[in-house]
Amino acid sequence: MKCSPITMSLAIALLFVAEPASAGTSVQQLTADALHECALGRQAQTRAERVQHFAQGQAFGEQAVEKDDSSPDAHFSLFCNLGEQLRIDGESLTSLFGFRRMMKELNRTLELAPDHLDALSAKGTVLVRIPAFMGGDKEKGETLLRQVIAREPAAVNARLSLAKSYCANGRHEEAVAIATKALDLAQSLQRADFIPEARQVLSQLRAQAAKGN
Repeated sequence: MKCSPITMSLAIALLFVAEPASAGTSVQQLTADALHECALGRQAQTRAERVQHFAQGQAFGEQAVEKDDSSPDAHFSLFCNLGEQLRIDGESLTSLFGFRRMMKELNRTLELAPDHLDALSAKGTVLVRIPAFMGGDKEKGETLLRQVIAREPAAVNARLSLAKSYCANGRHEEAVAIATKALDLAQSLQRADFIPEARQVLSQLRAQAAKGN
């Protein structure tokens, strides 16, 4: 039987999933490894590479959570990889089960650390992107994103999410300005995991702004 592209990608990824953590591997190390894989996955050039990195990152994150369920960073590292797996083929929601599992980890992060800025940024992003019947709230999401930016001036992802939300509401000039700042920050901070997305978002927003004018 011939494998579909998705099945083949998952099969390849499973070959590289992390081995179970040794008793001496710290939660901090597992969390760092999970976040590193998430960042590498964002930078990967091919779908197969992205699947591989996020699957490995998920394995590290699961091990971190298993060792310490009270660690907000462990839960966030797992969320990061689960969320990116849902975005591999674009922004559309492809798995309700996957979405619920992702949100479980995000909500657990904020339950343990209500001021976790990365998690707040992610929460705001989710709220502006998902439909209302699934719990989306564009106004609340934008407020969260603005709060994150105010507290962390170097926030890149929050700016990209806010820019896309503004564009969807017809606020094209503001969207382009915010996305431009996000790209400048990503480049100056050498955030290689965000630079490609920032460039793509800015290009798309400029095109939308041109149409709007």
